Amino acid sequence: MAEMIVAKRLSGIAYIPRWLGGVSCYVTFGLGGLLSSLTILPLLRFWPGTPQTRVARVQRAVHIMFRGFVHMLTWTGVINVETQHLQRLATAKGKVIIANHPTLVDVVVLISLMPNVGCIVKQGLWRNPFLRGVVSCAGYIPNRGAELLLTDCQQVLASGTNVIIFPEGTRTLKGLIVNDFARGAANIALRTKTDLIPVVLRTNAIGLTKQQTWYEIPRQTIGMSVEVGETVDHIRYYAQSGGDAKMARQLTRDLENYYKQQLDTNYELTKRN
Repeated sequence: MAEMIVAKRLSGIAYIPRWLGGVSCYVTFGLGGLLSSLTILPLLRFWPGTPQTRVARVQRAVHIMFRGFVHMLTWTGVINVETQHLQRLATAKGKVIIANHPTLVDVVVLISLMPNVGCIVKQGLWRNPFLRGVVSCAGYIPNRGAELLLTDCQQVLASGTNVIIFPEGTRTLKGLIVNDFARGAANIALRTKTDLIPVVLRTNAIGLTKQQTWYEIPRQTIGMSVEVGETVDHIRYYAQSGGDAKMARQLTRDLENYYKQQLDTNYELTKRN
């Protein structure tokens, strides 16, 4: 990985334009989500075509909107995104995309890089007036219990749509390389017989973390490197004995160790900044 340049930390009056620009991005994102939920997304969803075509149409529109939001964040100096091996995502169909979760905007960045992707969203977003239209029209998956979630994921993956899952469950806590991985991603991959693609998100400055509110705009531009790893074949875990539970534990352990190894050097750099 090429070393990311650490940006200067802003203070005093110099920080005001950054703060105003960052907050404006989030306000625009919220209002854009609300307006698109009432206008363009329902139109795309109900335009003639097969159900799969309609959902794919909306997902591409969300991809374009999120890409615009990432451009806004870049222009205002909040983040700067670099990518490696992005073609592995461009050609992915019906794969489980897993990633670590260092910042508030991780899912937005990932969707901005992939036109055919969905994700699992918490029930709270389905009650959010700014975002519920987006997640509903785009065919995203509500987290409504293990068995229903598995059925929903199986249907989405079978249609060729990729699914983003953060095995940490929430943003990485400050002071950790990654949170402990839950077995959800492994269970979904193994029980739906789906391969996984690991994406490592590296950051070179602390910001937009779990401990911060959305309006605490980072004083340093966060350099984010999106590094797409090689596909993890689910089939190799079926050679092990002990049933689904043992395979899921082993896959989860392997994935967590992979991320810790990949991020160990980056963690020391970020901690110093």
